[in-house]
Amino acid sequence: MLTHTRLSSIFVLDQDQAVDFYVGVLGMEVRTDADLGFMRWLTVGVPGDPDRELLLERPGPPSMDDATAGQVRDLLTRGAAGGWVALATDDAQAMYDDLVAKGVDVTDEISAKDYGTDFGIRDPFGNRIRIGQMAG
Repeated sequence: MLTHTRLSSIFVLDQDQAVDFYVGVLGMEVRTDADLGFMRWLTVGVPGDPDRELLLERPGPPSMDDATAGQVRDLLTRGAAGGWVALATDDAQAMYDDLVAKGVDVTDEISAKDYGTDFGIRDPFGNRIRIGQMAG
């Protein structure tokens, strides 16, 4: 029986730039940064949530061959192949205001919905991110 999601992955073109965004801008923390020889295993997570991580993966071996990696990189640069991540916050308005002040690419303005208040942004690689404060 499954118990929870532990690790998810999104593709990024530059892992150092991804750290700058996910850690420096969003406030996540690096969990693992290891050179495995065949790839850099780089994960980040939300402080206080030790059970879930996000792998910031460069397209390429071992998950795909060089030709496929090139296609994925091309699609990423055109904004056509980004992944999707949902994050939670205790204060959506403050988080939104902070990210707007930092110049983050907002794709969906903050708004109240039946389930809570949320907004959408995009990372430097085209990945879509929803940040929300759930109702109740």
